[in-house]
Amino acid sequence: MPVTDVQPDIDNLTLTIIADFAAPVERIWQVYADPRQLEKVWGPPTYPATVVEHDLTPGGRVTYVMTGPEGDKHAGYWLVTAVDEPTGFAFDDGFADEDFKPLSDLPVSRNTYRFDAHDGGTRATYVSTYETAEGLQQVLDMGVVEGATLSINQIDSLVA
Repeated sequence: MPVTDVQPDIDNLTLTIIADFAAPVERIWQVYADPRQLEKVWGPPTYPATVVEHDLTPGGRVTYVMTGPEGDKHAGYWLVTAVDEPTGFAFDDGFADEDFKPLSDLPVSRNTYRFDAHDGGTRATYVSTYETAEGLQQVLDMGVVEGATLSINQIDSLVA
């Protein structure tokens, strides 16, 4: 399994996930740069994503809908803040309604995804930072650790 470490840190308002892949940095970058590949790994297997809009450039926006096993739909968005192809990018990630308008009662996280060459493959470091401890706790209670781990672990078979 690619995910090797998960560290929620309430005091620092962060959730950090480390994953190691047997693929070069450029290949891991491509997973996020290509909306059709992103759909295969954004969301756990039982909640596949459909990427609606994909502009992975600073100031760009990515929108998606995850569909649950009962047909329930959950929309979200990224507001891309920085891109350093192929070694990473940063974005704000939030929950949205069906028109992709932000849901103000759910937290927004600031995310930094970094891809570094490591042991002949890639070490990915995913850091999500929340504005409040309550916001971080809310997503932890919603199962973000389990969901993110299942999602990230799908990358191995995609890049094999």
